[in-house]
Amino acid sequence: MELSTLDYTFIIVFFSLVLGIGFYVSKTSGKSSSEFFLSGRTMPWWLLGLSMVATTFSTDTPNLVTDIVRTNGVSGNWVWWCFLITGMLTVFVYAKLWRKSNVNTDLEFYEMRYGGKPASFLRKFRAIYLGVIFNVITMSAVTLAAIKIGSIMLGLEPWQTVVSAGLITVTFSALGGFKGVVYTDFLLFFVAMAGAIGAAYYLVNIPEVGGIQALMANEDVASKLNILPDFSNKKALITLFIIPLAVQWWSSWYPGAEPGGGGYIAQRMLAAKDENHAIGATFFFNIMHYALRPWPWILVALASIVVYPDLASIQEAFPNVTPDKLGHDLAYSAMLTKLPSGLLGVVLASLVAAYMSTISTQLNWGSSYIVYDFYKQQINPNASEKKLVAVGRISTVVLMIFSAGLALLLQNALQLFDVLLAFGAGTGLIFILRWFWWRINAWSEITAMFASGIISIILKLTPIGAYFFATDTGLLPDWSEYIFIVVLTTAIWLMATFMTQPESNDTLRSFYRKIQPGGPGWAKVVSDADTDAVEIVKDKEKWSVPAGLTAMLLGVVLIYSIMFATGYWIYGRTTQAIILTVVSIIAGVLLIKAWNRLKGTIL
Repeated sequence: MELSTLDYTFIIVFFSLVLGIGFYVSKTSGKSSSEFFLSGRTMPWWLLGLSMVATTFSTDTPNLVTDIVRTNGVSGNWVWWCFLITGMLTVFVYAKLWRKSNVNTDLEFYEMRYGGKPASFLRKFRAIYLGVIFNVITMSAVTLAAIKIGSIMLGLEPWQTVVSAGLITVTFSALGGFKGVVYTDFLLFFVAMAGAIGAAYYLVNIPEVGGIQALMANEDVASKLNILPDFSNKKALITLFIIPLAVQWWSSWYPGAEPGGGGYIAQRMLAAKDENHAIGATFFFNIMHYALRPWPWILVALASIVVYPDLASIQEAFPNVTPDKLGHDLAYSAMLTKLPSGLLGVVLASLVAAYMSTISTQLNWGSSYIVYDFYKQQINPNASEKKLVAVGRISTVVLMIFSAGLALLLQNALQLFDVLLAFGAGTGLIFILRWFWWRINAWSEITAMFASGIISIILKLTPIGAYFFATDTGLLPDWSEYIFIVVLTTAIWLMATFMTQPESNDTLRSFYRKIQPGGPGWAKVVSDADTDAVEIVKDKEKWSVPAGLTAMLLGVVLIYSIMFATGYWIYGRTTQAIILTVVSIIAGVLLIKAWNRLKGTIL
């Protein structure tokens, strides 16, 4: 496929703007580590919210959604739609807690909540575990998507895509720091959305598809349209709907959807001007991420079923794609090759924008762990601010190199998604409860982290997993594997919690005094402090969590109803669309009232 002069113009202008922003903010970002990683904690909610949306709009996301839709239908997206519940919990319960903590990274929380050597080990280990290993895996999935797009649309070799896309991204990331990332995210968001919507509109109306009505009527597509899974299909119902909604959202750690907040979402909350800006940013992100953005990708995925009904048709159309990179996720890139001049340039720029936004965020976030939670803690506690920024820039480059190398060895995004979910299974409940239950200690988290990883490795990479969970021959149904990991991991970390000593009174009281979490889970600590005549309760107002949970549930109803109403309007199912639109309006009104009540409680 050849690009026109107009296409190249769009792409060159876009690259120039991004690099220009990086150079423009480089001096400010290099003043201190706080500027480089948190932009001095002065960011407004709308800019941080757009940055969160742009970050999660990565090149692998439309590929992942396409893979899911072609394999399991639209309802298959519940595997990630379920994380909206996590997101709303973060908005109305945890956003203020994170901003009040005033830590530099969410890992610094460990030595505020826990004490002694276990807390220090946990912080340093997770700095490498998350900041390097998990971070590199996540970035490699994004880079893999870029490789597939470059192969399909431009005929590039994998290494050519990795070098060209990675070089520009790592340059402005290392120069601009967090402020450069957030400022460019503002631009990247609008470019990415314009490309996704423009591509969806054009591709649904190409002659091979025949427009939205013909698409909906197509026999192969019609069976994929249901937003809810087929309730008569027991396995699909359990794996695609029940497990995500009943277990997955609270039990699994996944980048960008951590129970209780964390990762680069926490980084943006910590960079907010104040607690209200942290709440506003995360709420805005969840609306955009779930309610509006998925449908352009879903429409292209559905259209791809008409044009490329199976893998053989993709292979026939693109014989240069190597067998190890062939998968249903390629269908998204394959459809984009049918775009006309001009729009093609916009869409390519949008895909580059998506790639750069995600990678730059992952680089800056991972680098912050390396600098604050490992280098400064373990190697050079007295490092100057200039030194910390230099280490941050060097680690940014190193992380990019590692992720690019791994991407060349991978095959598809859904494969990695499943692995990451399994490795985090069973740990999420700790991240939710550790703010509100005094008895959880550092050993709880250490045990959960290792138990989840070891169990997942055993089941995924040894004959034991096949013996218990093989589709046809296992002792247990294959869909129960995730639940097995969650239950076993949870049981192990609970045992470890009660078999080890609780945190010291000084540590628990210091945490309570700073955060004021409230609730029955801290009643013993508060009572013991009163007995010892130690004042740790600063606020006497009503505990905020019940009001926060009410707002969370209303927020979930609001966003799901908007998302599904949008889908039914697209499908032409007017009755369902009207009902859900009315539900969203009612939920919105009730949420405003609940939000106002929440402001009158503690926190």
